[in-house]
Amino acid sequence: MIAIYARVSTEEQARSGFSLTDQLRECRNKAGTNEVAEYVDEGISGEFLDRPQLARLRQDIRSGIIHKVICLDPDRLSRKLMHQLLITDEWDRHGVELQFVNGEYAKTPEGTLFYSMRGAIAEFEKAKINERMSRGRREKARQGRVLRDFHMYGYDYDKETEQLTVNEQEAQVIRLVFRLFTQPDRDVQGMNGIARYLTEAGIPTKRGAKVWHRQVVRQMLANRAYIGEFFQNRWNTEGVLANKHKPPGERQPARPRPIEEWISLPCPAIVDRQLFEHAQQLLQMSRRRWSGTQTNRYLLSGLVRCGLCGQTMTGRQAKHWGKQVRFYTDRKQPAGTKTTGCGQKINGFLLEEAVWNRVKEWICDAEAIAAAAALRETEYGQEELSVLEKELEKTKEGTRRLLALYAEGAEWVEEELHQALRERKEKEEKLSFRISEYRRQQRSYEHQLSMEEIIPCCLADAEEELSTDEKRELIRCLVQEIRVYPDRVEIGSF
Repeated sequence: MIAIYARVSTEEQARSGFSLTDQLRECRNKAGTNEVAEYVDEGISGEFLDRPQLARLRQDIRSGIIHKVICLDPDRLSRKLMHQLLITDEWDRHGVELQFVNGEYAKTPEGTLFYSMRGAIAEFEKAKINERMSRGRREKARQGRVLRDFHMYGYDYDKETEQLTVNEQEAQVIRLVFRLFTQPDRDVQGMNGIARYLTEAGIPTKRGAKVWHRQVVRQMLANRAYIGEFFQNRWNTEGVLANKHKPPGERQPARPRPIEEWISLPCPAIVDRQLFEHAQQLLQMSRRRWSGTQTNRYLLSGLVRCGLCGQTMTGRQAKHWGKQVRFYTDRKQPAGTKTTGCGQKINGFLLEEAVWNRVKEWICDAEAIAAAAALRETEYGQEELSVLEKELEKTKEGTRRLLALYAEGAEWVEEELHQALRERKEKEEKLSFRISEYRRQQRSYEHQLSMEEIIPCCLADAEEELSTDEKRELIRCLVQEIRVYPDRVEIGSF
């Protein structure tokens, strides 16, 4: 059977209107018949060998189905000379005849030389195209223009001015995320809690998804564009385009360029720089901030790390001769971990007692008390309520529109209308509950004691024991990390 192979990349279509239809017509004319098998790769660059239809053609040739291949030009097979030679050599070994519409291919020394020269020219042309496009993008970035719409939450892309403009509705959500992360409440704690909160509140993502994920929240918290620092030419994406045609284990990740090659572009800031830097510090210790939600409460969860292998040490309990034993170990379960730890463990009761004694020494110092108080000082702003109230009003307005359309005689399936109304009613109830909870927390917060009041009161009465939660709170205000070695324990403070 005769096969026709055609390929066109997106950039070739955009630049010169290179058409697959034209390629196929010319190849059929060359074949002299319409009884051909067509293998067409659309929107794929010729510099990659892993192409779905080319791979299918090669497999059919190995199976003996195809005895002749017709292609418009050698650069349709590949833009790399090495790939062209590899393909033609493979097909020659299977006795397949290769023909081109533009030029002849002969398995002679002269034919091979001419074929190699054309392949080298095609590869050179592709390299020049990439170089010109890259240079043009860099120059455009240096002129202060945004290269494309990055779909960045909090900003809209203005095609006319090629600039980022603040989306005020999304900007309020961003400020809410930073506030919830740096000033958590009882119901919303950590990145998981924020993602769940945004999902339950019915706030859509940039692309309209209804579900927020922890990683999206983390990326938002780490995005320096929100303080006016936006960088272009930051990533080397060579080879990334072909990832969609490769299995997960063989995909090429984007690699960061040297920082001196980054091109800075000022953009409108959304978050205060001091708040942003505070969030970065908390991100570095996010594991320790929200640890300890398990059934067994451990005083130092998330703070202890093995000094030998660097793995975190988690709290465990076991029975030894009928007696409950508490210990911290870096030993991890094999599933889902890159390393299982070196196996070091330490008596939990002794470690917790030593750390608590050190913390008591620190908090007797007035300066340490002031530093701890600074970490806890907070005020509930109005941004959270504003976002929720606007979302609630939008939901109610949508309900009113549905009812108005139905009253005007719009063609509705009754079940669809009832389903839409039920969904909006549930969303209204969730938002109303969130708003009432927030207002309740605002009222109760006014009566809470500050750290400056709690610490002296707790220490003044030596006979009264603090609860585990109160001790954990005090420790996390003052202890950054605990390193455990076979012969010593190092307690690092902020």
